[in-house]
Amino acid sequence: MKKIKNSYKKSGVNISLANSFVNHIRNLSNKNVKKKKNKFSLDNIGSFGSCFDISKLKIKDPVIVSCTDGVGTKIEIANKYRKFDKIGIDLVAMCVNDLIVQGAKPLFFLDYIAVGKLNLNKTKKILKGIYKGCDLSNCELIGGETAEMPGVYEKDKFDLAGFSVGIVSKKKMLLKSKVKKNNIILAIPSSGIHSNGYSLVRSILKKNKIPKNLKKFLLKPTKIYVKEINYLLEKKLINAAAHITGGGIIENITRSVPSNLSVNIDLSKIKVMNIFKWIKSKNVSDKEMLRTFNLGVGFCIIIEKRNFRKVKKYFKKDFMPYEIGSISKDKKKLSFYNKIKW
Repeated sequence: MKKIKNSYKKSGVNISLANSFVNHIRNLSNKNVKKKKNKFSLDNIGSFGSCFDISKLKIKDPVIVSCTDGVGTKIEIANKYRKFDKIGIDLVAMCVNDLIVQGAKPLFFLDYIAVGKLNLNKTKKILKGIYKGCDLSNCELIGGETAEMPGVYEKDKFDLAGFSVGIVSKKKMLLKSKVKKNNIILAIPSSGIHSNGYSLVRSILKKNKIPKNLKKFLLKPTKIYVKEINYLLEKKLINAAAHITGGGIIENITRSVPSNLSVNIDLSKIKVMNIFKWIKSKNVSDKEMLRTFNLGVGFCIIIEKRNFRKVKKYFKKDFMPYEIGSISKDKKKLSFYNKIKW
């Protein structure tokens, strides 16, 4: 009796299937590039490295800004409900929303998909979301990596990571030094939970059934703020910005303010979304909610009070900014007053 020869495929890694996925990415990439008026990427899919031509951008004193992120355990929710077409949007959003905090315009994006066993149907759906996110961010997907890792991940498990690069003129960067006393803080609404706090959400879901009208928020994609913020940057209407992610309002706004100034937030002004009211009702403290979730505030900008009306012109109704606080010169770096209206 002949012994069965060992092979990579029998070990759990299917190179032929991976190559098929790369070809699928290449075809999608070519279609995506043809839609764009300006082509900056240089036929990267399948190459060893990804190239991007910045010579046509004509930016004086250019500064490159880079960000990397993932979507946390929101992946487990996607697996639970077998819905994978939107999680890629989250991946792009988590990266590009960080880029624009520096005043940068996103240029390109790379993804990393790690799986226990490559499932073309699932990975194609994930990729569809990534392309959608890149389209919403006006950036190009120029490369990435798909790794089949049996033994590290279970058969149906996967993980995602993204890497984005943007560019900004040195003079136009959003720096802490631009924030001044008496500036106001505007909250820009989120689309839902976004991609933070899902370990707590999943823990609650193990013991509690979520109401039908709130279930849609579990996998609603993270709002991408690139378009609106770029408009404001062009009009020089922003002094600073903050992406409200892990750490919530408590930890993120102060990151964009100089050490000699203070952040004052009126908690009663926060328009808390119903999904967070439900989470709060499951015995979660106010402090824990504030430092874990966005509560309905996905992004904050710090502006001159006189520019408030001008700023509002660039937003649609669902994401209309509203005032939640101000900048002062006090000993305490961050002050909350009034209570959240649950």
